Amino acid sequence: MSRVIDETHDPERTGWPQGAAGHGAFPVQNLPFGIFSCVDRAPRGGIAIGDQILDLGRLAATGLLAGDAAEAARAAAHPTLNAMFALGARPRRALRRAIFALLSDRRHEDRVAPCLVHAADATMHLPCAVGDYTDFYAGIHHATAVGKLFRPDNPLLPNYKHVPIGYHGRASSVVVSGTGFRRPCGQTKPAGQDAPQFGPSQRLDYELELGIWLGRGNALGEAIPIAEAPAHIAGFCLLNDWSARDIQALEYQPLGPFLAKNFCTTVSAWVVTPEALAPFRVKQAARPVGDPPPLPYLHDPADQAEGAIDLALRVTLLTPAMRAAGLAPVTLSQGNARDLYWTVAQLVAHHASNGCNLASGDLLGTGTISAPDPAGAGSLLELTEGGKTLIRLGNGETRSFLADGDEIGLHASATRPGFVPIGFGPCIGQVQGSVGC
Repeated sequence: MSRVIDETHDPERTGWPQGAAGHGAFPVQNLPFGIFSCVDRAPRGGIAIGDQILDLGRLAATGLLAGDAAEAARAAAHPTLNAMFALGARPRRALRRAIFALLSDRRHEDRVAPCLVHAADATMHLPCAVGDYTDFYAGIHHATAVGKLFRPDNPLLPNYKHVPIGYHGRASSVVVSGTGFRRPCGQTKPAGQDAPQFGPSQRLDYELELGIWLGRGNALGEAIPIAEAPAHIAGFCLLNDWSARDIQALEYQPLGPFLAKNFCTTVSAWVVTPEALAPFRVKQAARPVGDPPPLPYLHDPADQAEGAIDLALRVTLLTPAMRAAGLAPVTLSQGNARDLYWTVAQLVAHHASNGCNLASGDLLGTGTISAPDPAGAGSLLELTEGGKTLIRLGNGETRSFLADGDEIGLHASATRPGFVPIGFGPCIGQVQGSVGC
């Protein structure tokens, strides 16, 4: 994963747009891409800066951009970012550097300010038209904790440390942050019953994940070498792969997740680029003694040296009762993306290793990210030990799994001494009533 530190990471530079300086998520050192709309115009590409959004189409029309930066801005002035992401890393980097220069120098304010809109006046949309969505299982602490619920003496299956485990999810039900979803229905088999029953899931759960947006794709039948995998990654988001645990328990054997997962996946609205995350790349954690080394197609010294991301993660819950009382969301758990067993480059390389053709706008999920300690669990399945232990909230409520009206928020921030902190913006979804089963 490229880790170039340049002028766009300079902590002494500040953005002149309102709210940019000191913004917790979107200072001028971040500049994430997204798709937004306002009442007067259709969805188009923009960049978050402080509490505002820079309209890339309007900026392109000013003539302030040239070369690769202008090409990328024109490609982004559409209802999705697929075309811009397909251009690859060079135009994206050129656009980021050009916009950084414009937004951190007040000499450009008169010409650029008309291209800004207040984020509060905008509606956010999915960044890309998602052609395919794949969810991995790269969080080893989650895999171990869940495995212990069913196989206490041997929680990890034999293949886990040899191959990145994944499954193909449902692209059509990927939604942007803030979109509510219906409680899914399906077949479940409660304890003590001989036959399954059909009805709404009673064990609805969230999963804290990092999403990976693909940029330039590969041709069918051609692999992506591990050293080239970073060039195919356009950016990152937060991802909540909602899960109906009781439906999953009945259907996952022998083929894996189906109705328990395909009803909804929520992603945060902004795509944080690899360039913005460059200061927060860290060494991939050494594998424990006795673990097998990755096979050669999954091993790259540069990726091992800086392939992990030091990204603090947090999950919050807001219940209907808390909302009615004007209470703030409560934190359920905290973790870090550096705890993944496989790097994002390894996930991309493995996905294409059999010749599978990835495309611009494809979405990958890392799988649930949990910390080594139980308090950092990335799902209720872990926090409640499969529903056996109730979570007690500050207002006296309890939860084992999600109730109707509950709102889950995923949050992320990257910090490092000597650099300006950046964030992702929230990934929020609210459980609504069942689909009518």
